[in-house]
Amino acid sequence: MGRVIAIANQKGGVGKTTTSINLSAALAEKGKKVLVIDTDPQGNTTSGFGIDKNNVENTIYELMIGNCEVQDCVQKNIVEGVDIIPANVDLAAAEIELIDTENKEYILKKHIDQIKDHYDFVMIDCPPSLSMLTVNAMTTADTVLVPIQCEYYALEGLSQLVHTVNLVKERLNPNLEMEGVVFTMFDSRTNLSLQVVENVKSHIDEKVYKTIIPRNIRLAEAPSYGIPINLYDSKSAGAEAYRLLAQEVIERKF
Repeated sequence: MGRVIAIANQKGGVGKTTTSINLSAALAEKGKKVLVIDTDPQGNTTSGFGIDKNNVENTIYELMIGNCEVQDCVQKNIVEGVDIIPANVDLAAAEIELIDTENKEYILKKHIDQIKDHYDFVMIDCPPSLSMLTVNAMTTADTVLVPIQCEYYALEGLSQLVHTVNLVKERLNPNLEMEGVVFTMFDSRTNLSLQVVENVKSHIDEKVYKTIIPRNIRLAEAPSYGIPINLYDSKSAGAEAYRLLAQEVIERKF
């Protein structure tokens, strides 16, 4: 049965999309079948996999407003072992269009429950806000993975996100758990990065992954070529880090 992981943090620029793309590709490299769902209207995960987001017939927007079935919007084998449900700017309208819909928090779950058993992992890239789209991701998910950038304000917003996860667990999805926190954009040359890691660890009870994702030029370049880091530069520090994170995620028991 597929494990559904929402990758969420309402702060932008913390590595959610980078993690969605590269963790999914690293899991697939290890023989896992992965579905990636882009729920961010910016569609960066979609374009990061080399899909022209503005020329896709069926996206998650069409799925959520009921204009297509889930099988119609899954793009198969975008890289080996990875399928994707794409997104583009149309998704920004979904929030308004669905405002009066009954059980609107469960729209995504209803569709993904039909197909999640075809996959080992379903990864949902959330928008950088605590919106209805993020809530839909959390009602669909088994766990929430939180990327945190190694910078001064790292802790700011984490408590709010944990509060949201707890609210969703209490009211909408009693099975939701915190997958854990993963540090991104770590720069070993600065004391600040080390201090942030220690500071966050001392303030939270949640699981913190041992693997830390480095600040890495090759990792930053890969999306512009529309391929994950393990295909763009397989031997780079970024590729190795996401392989290690994938192994930790596979071994994580709930």
